[in-house]
Amino acid sequence: MRSNKSLLEISREKTYPRKVLAAYVEGEIRELSHVPEKGQKIEWIDLSKADGVRIYQRSLVFLFYIALRQCFPDNELYVLYSLSRGLYLEFDQELDHDQFKQIEEKMRELVAKGLPFIKEEMGLEEARRVYHDQGLYFKSDLLRYKESGRVTLYSCDQIKNYFYGFMVPDTSFLDKFKIVPYSPGAILLHPRTYSPDEIPPFYEQPKVHAAHMESEAWGQLLGVGTVCQLNGLVETQDVAEIIQVNEALQEKKIARIADEIIKSKKRVVLIAGPSSSGKTTFTHRLKIQLMAEGVFSQTISLDNYFVNREFTPLDKDGNYDFESIEALELDLLNEHIEDLLEGHEVGLPIFDFIEGVRQDNAYRMRLKKDEVIIFEGIHGLNERLTKGVLKKDKYKIYISALTSLNLDQHNRIPTTDNRLIRRMVRDSFTRGYDAEQTLSMWDSVRRGEELHIFPFQEEADAVFNSALVYELAVLKKYALPILEEIDKKSPVYSQAKRLKNFLYYLKSIEDDRIVPSTSLLREFIGGSSIL
Repeated sequence: MRSNKSLLEISREKTYPRKVLAAYVEGEIRELSHVPEKGQKIEWIDLSKADGVRIYQRSLVFLFYIALRQCFPDNELYVLYSLSRGLYLEFDQELDHDQFKQIEEKMRELVAKGLPFIKEEMGLEEARRVYHDQGLYFKSDLLRYKESGRVTLYSCDQIKNYFYGFMVPDTSFLDKFKIVPYSPGAILLHPRTYSPDEIPPFYEQPKVHAAHMESEAWGQLLGVGTVCQLNGLVETQDVAEIIQVNEALQEKKIARIADEIIKSKKRVVLIAGPSSSGKTTFTHRLKIQLMAEGVFSQTISLDNYFVNREFTPLDKDGNYDFESIEALELDLLNEHIEDLLEGHEVGLPIFDFIEGVRQDNAYRMRLKKDEVIIFEGIHGLNERLTKGVLKKDKYKIYISALTSLNLDQHNRIPTTDNRLIRRMVRDSFTRGYDAEQTLSMWDSVRRGEELHIFPFQEEADAVFNSALVYELAVLKKYALPILEEIDKKSPVYSQAKRLKNFLYYLKSIEDDRIVPSTSLLREFIGGSSIL
C-alpha cells in the first residue's frame, strides 16, 4: 500500500541538518517525486553522500546548460573533467569574464524561480526526434547502444536534455555554486562530500590541468573522445591499431619522464597516486626506460615502513587509519635513505600484512654510484615523508587515471569510476574480494585520497596519466558479471547499478589478447610480462 505522500512531502515533515536531495528506498535511489509504499525503509540523501553530490552536480550542469542556451544560444557546452575541486567546462566559442557573469546571473534567476525538472519517458524514436530538435545529435547517436527501448529525458524551462541519472526536483535546490573563468573554459564549483555546507575554495592546478589537456589531445589524435566513437572502432575491428598507438603514446611519455630524471641528476624518485592508478606497472616501465639510457635503479615500497599494527593511528570512527602518514615509520625511512645515498649497505624491512608486524633487516640493499632509488606509495608527494632529503634532490611523479573518454559531450565518465572498475576487477582476480567488498571499502579509500594525496598533486615534477581510451571496453566483460552478483538488498546496490548502467553503453572488446603484455592495463586484468 502506498503512503500517498511523495518523498518530498515526507522530507518536509522534519528538519534535517542539510537539504534533502533524494532518498534510498529499500536500498534503491529514488527522486523526491517518488511515492513510497507504507513501511518501506527510507534513508535520506544529501550533500554529505557521494550519490547526493552526483545528483547535485548533474542537475547543476543542466542548469548551466539552460542558462548558456538562453544567454548564448549558438554556443556549445563540453563537460570535460574534474579540476580544482570543481568541474571543468569548455565551449565552441570562448567566453570572457563578463559573459560568465551573465550566465551566473541567469542561473541565479532560474534558481529563484524554482522551476521544476520534469521527467519524461519515451520510446527511442521519439527521443531521437527530441534530440534532433534540440540540436543534440551526439545524444541520438548513443541511443544505438541503449539496451532497453525506453529513454528518460528531463525538461526545464522548455529545454530538454538527459544526464544519465537522477535529478533534484527543481532549480531552487541548486543555490550553492560558483563559476570561475579558467582559460580556455571555466570551472563550475559546488559543494562536495568533504564540504557539504559550502563551496570548497578554488585552488590552481596547472600541472594536473596540463595533463588533462594532453589527454584530450591524445583523444583527438586517436579519434576517440566519446563512447560512440570507441564503439564504432570496436564494431569495425579497427580498435587494435588504436590500442597500439595509445600504448606507444604512454611509452613515449614515460621515456620523457626518464629523460628528465637523468638530466636533473636527482637520485631519489617518489611516485604517488590514488588507488588503482597503476603505480606498480608504471614503476617497472620507468625502470626499464632509465636502464635504456644507462641509468640503473632500485625500488622500495613505502608500505614496508608501516608501524606495527598496535601503533597504527585510528580514524574518527576508531578504525585503523592505514592512509595516514603517521602509519609509517618516518624516522627509520629517512635514516635508510641517507645511508643508501652515502653508499652504505642497509637492512631494509618487509611488512607482514597478515600479522601486522614489520620485519626489520629482512633484506640488504646497497646503491651503486649514480644509481637511483625509486619509492612507491601514497605519501610520495608529501614533503614530511622524506624530510631528511633536500627538495632539490627529489623528483616527484604524480600518477592517476585521468579519464578522457566521455559518454557524450555533456556527460563525463569520472576518473574515480574508472579507477573503481579497475580495482574491482583486480580485487576479484588477485585478492579474493568480490565487487561488493570493493565497493564497501571505496568511500574510506576516497576519504584517504582527499586527505593524503590530492592536496599534494601540484608538488609533482611530472604528472603521468595512466588512463587508456580503450580500457573500459576491455574491463567491461570482467566488471559486469561481478557487479551482477550484488544483491538488491546490499547497501552498495545503488552504486553497482549506476556503474552497470554506464557500462551497458560500451561495446565490449572480448578478445583482450590484443592488449600488449607490457600494458598498464595488465596490472588489473592479468597477463603482465613485467610484474
